[in-house]
Amino acid sequence: MSVVYLLRHGAIFQRRPRRFVGQTDFPLTDEGRTQAALWREPLAEVPFAAAVSSDLSRCLETAAIVLAGRGIPVRPEPRLREINLGQWEGLTVEEVKERFPGDYERRGQDLAHCRPRDGEGFADVQARAVAAVRELAGIPGNVLVVAHGGVNRVLLCHALGLDVSHIFRLGQDYCRLNILELAGEDWRVDTVNCAPVVPWRFPGP
Repeated sequence: MSVVYLLRHGAIFQRRPRRFVGQTDFPLTDEGRTQAALWREPLAEVPFAAAVSSDLSRCLETAAIVLAGRGIPVRPEPRLREINLGQWEGLTVEEVKERFPGDYERRGQDLAHCRPRDGEGFADVQARAVAAVRELAGIPGNVLVVAHGGVNRVLLCHALGLDVSHIFRLGQDYCRLNILELAGEDWRVDTVNCAPVVPWRFPGP
């Protein structure tokens, strides 16, 4: 069995009004770095057999901060990138509605399959992210995976047997942890959206 410690990256800068971020490669803020550092103690005694991260800088930096001083290499994995929002990235909701009439409303009715121009639907994200994590089931022991809010939600939907349309029923705050147990094709959800607290109970093989 593999135990996946699935962490969302720390906070990034958000302009006001908020804009679609998607795969735009924003770095962590100082707050995000502080959030990541809070996981060092709770995860210090977890013997990670491997660490994998989205190849976007906010996730790679989160992983590096969490694992500082432990000598555990982090493998970048492009399939764990956040959803590609295509021509919507960098735009506000109102700008999307103005430039692409009807598209925002259509996406709200079908989050799984509706794609922004040149972008992905959440079903596309789930297909690539599940494929990436499924490969980790062959690693006995604990694996740290650092990814994004959308990616983590579609992975949890897969594990729980939920339709992707329900993704926003699952909380995924900045730098919160989920724990999944993988045994081949069988996935079990142990923990969702957990803050860094001590003492900590670790499931494990």
